[in-house]
Amino acid sequence: MSVLVGRDTRVVVQGITGREGAFHAGQMVEYGTPVVAGVTPGRGGSNMTGVPVFDSVQQAVDETHANTSIIFVPPAFAADAILEGAAAGLDLVICITEGIPTLDVVRAVRFAQERGVRLIGPNCPGVMTPGAAKVGIMPANIFREGDVGVVSRSGTLTYEVVNVLSEAGLGVSTCVGIGGDPVIGTTFTDVLKLFRDDPATHAVILIGEIGGSDEEMAADLIAQGYPKPVVAFISGRSAPPGKRMGHAGAIISGNTGTPQSKVKAFGKAGVYVGETLDEVVKHVGLLLPGRT
Repeated sequence: MSVLVGRDTRVVVQGITGREGAFHAGQMVEYGTPVVAGVTPGRGGSNMTGVPVFDSVQQAVDETHANTSIIFVPPAFAADAILEGAAAGLDLVICITEGIPTLDVVRAVRFAQERGVRLIGPNCPGVMTPGAAKVGIMPANIFREGDVGVVSRSGTLTYEVVNVLSEAGLGVSTCVGIGGDPVIGTTFTDVLKLFRDDPATHAVILIGEIGGSDEEMAADLIAQGYPKPVVAFISGRSAPPGKRMGHAGAIISGNTGTPQSKVKAFGKAGVYVGETLDEVVKHVGLLLPGRT
């Protein structure tokens, strides 16, 4: 099994004729992911990296039976792209675009939820199930198949922890980059529930950041009796008090959102929080079934 994406994933790339869309569509095709369609209004009937291009997502879904969308559309139009994908009846919409106005994202998230469409992002690196499907911008060469689920707010730290896992001889079941914006479609808690129900995932690495309360809510879920070992890393722990952070999701409200509050919440839930990614990977290796 896999989480979110797998061998039955059929991808439509919204914004496939742009530079980023064309490049990453090619990378996904090269990995073996079934990219069955692209969408750029006014470019229907053309072809990009061997993929047929349609004028609308609905046309692409009707013609190719796509079930997953990935969005490489400029910020001013990306929220509308999410709405279009959700309205077309896709199961999953992954939005890579960053810098989308927050109120636009609120509207898009609500629209997707009302239609039962899973939204990942925005401002995320996508989802990767090694050996089955790459739907995003994650570098495929650092991944190896395994049984560790990875969920992260940070794109760069996602790549780093996956690379450390591979160097340690461990592998990933599925890696989910949820995005670091204040408003996102899928949270840590959502992904933890997916990993909980996935028999291919035996342990979870959670990469959090300064700001927001998503990590604290994840800790609450784990404290209720999460059945699989979870190891965490929180970036921003060395940020000086009062320092303004530039990340979109780095908003602290009272005592919630500080690195210290996140570490404390995970500690109460029995989750080991590593000081470094090497510590995180070493610890998760000790917790995996059949390893000592």
